[in-house]
Amino acid sequence: MDILKQLSTEAEQVEVVNVQSESTTVGFEANRLKKSQVEETRGVAVRVVKNGRLGFAASSDEAAAEKLVSNALESAAYGDEIPIAFPAPQSAPKVTTFDQAITELSVPRMVEIGQEIIDVICLVEPDALVNVELERGVQHLSLRNQAGSNVSFRRSPLSISFEVNRIKGDDVLFMFDTLGTTVWEDDYLAFARRLGEKLELAKRSATIQSGRMPVLFAPTGALVLGLPLMLGLNGKNVYTRISPMVGKIGEKLFDDKITIVDDPTLDGKFGSASYDHEGVAHRRNVLVEQGVLKGFLYDLKTAAQTSASSVESSGVESTGNGSRSLFSPPAPSPTNLMFGAGETPLAEIIAGIDEGLLVENALGLGQGNVISGAFSNSLSLAFKIEKGEIVGRVKDVSIAGNVYDLLQDVAAVSRETEWVYRIFSLPYILLPDVNVVAKE
Repeated sequence: MDILKQLSTEAEQVEVVNVQSESTTVGFEANRLKKSQVEETRGVAVRVVKNGRLGFAASSDEAAAEKLVSNALESAAYGDEIPIAFPAPQSAPKVTTFDQAITELSVPRMVEIGQEIIDVICLVEPDALVNVELERGVQHLSLRNQAGSNVSFRRSPLSISFEVNRIKGDDVLFMFDTLGTTVWEDDYLAFARRLGEKLELAKRSATIQSGRMPVLFAPTGALVLGLPLMLGLNGKNVYTRISPMVGKIGEKLFDDKITIVDDPTLDGKFGSASYDHEGVAHRRNVLVEQGVLKGFLYDLKTAAQTSASSVESSGVESTGNGSRSLFSPPAPSPTNLMFGAGETPLAEIIAGIDEGLLVENALGLGQGNVISGAFSNSLSLAFKIEKGEIVGRVKDVSIAGNVYDLLQDVAAVSRETEWVYRIFSLPYILLPDVNVVAKE
């Protein structure tokens, strides 16, 4: 049965998506190989609009077409009433997201790479307990709808997640990050060497007093600032009016040094592709430019809802940020979220700090009232800066504040940027006056 053809006779709009994915995972715990597994997902997801209402159904049984059609129509009978329109055919940028070298990574080779990462770290810190997980995959998505769209794309995502623990008595050091790509990178140990440099710095200890002071956020630490903004820029939170940025497009909300762009058209990056998961052509979206709010991230549904409700100006369209899994309908999501680089070299920023804090990793991200911009986080890895030099690691320190207040005054943004947590490109960001609490 041709599901699209069948449903087109019974619904105003129809979308049929075929999803195929295969992933191979190798995991190490406390420096030892613990798992190796292969998973495969294959299925069909359907959305329909009937009598103006949106329905969704999905199945991993590709032969169960009749049941899928029935479920989609039944879902629409009770679905949201939304003036959504599935896209007509669109031209899209050519984006490199598939590399045979990744798909051919064997389990033994992945085990080798994991052990190499552990060896680099343990060479610097022999007492470190390292957890590493490597996951490589092959993803294929194809989409058709009644408007004539017929798109498909392949991706070869590779991610490397790691945690480093070093415990000496009551002193616990904890570091973490996740890297992602869709094309093979020959220098895959570069991040492990950077991690080793941080561990070397952490061998020296320092103390810091509570108070307000300059705080320099490293790219891994800057997610404390980035996460609330990512939620605030999400079209779903705009439509529901819980984003602090609702109704403020065109207003200057942040310092001139803050520019935020979502760009899925970058070759090889983890969040890249030619189309989103609704068949909307991907494009570069400027969200904040020199402190001025320019727009939000929408999928088809939230764009239609926002436009119809006049939360923002009418005529809001999808920005190409619809993301889905087989059993979850699309929702707005960032692709490759980038904070713009500054003009000041990192060494110069550090040299200009008389006394301050360098934040590398924070605990408890996503907890509390994050959407409001508020944060209060203990730091798992932070360093004291004194008279223009990093003098040592500080323990039992936390920071607190509100992103929307603090980012109105940014002392410096580094020229250097790093990709962290798969989809974020972040510079070092220096805030001149942050509340720091140290255990007495």
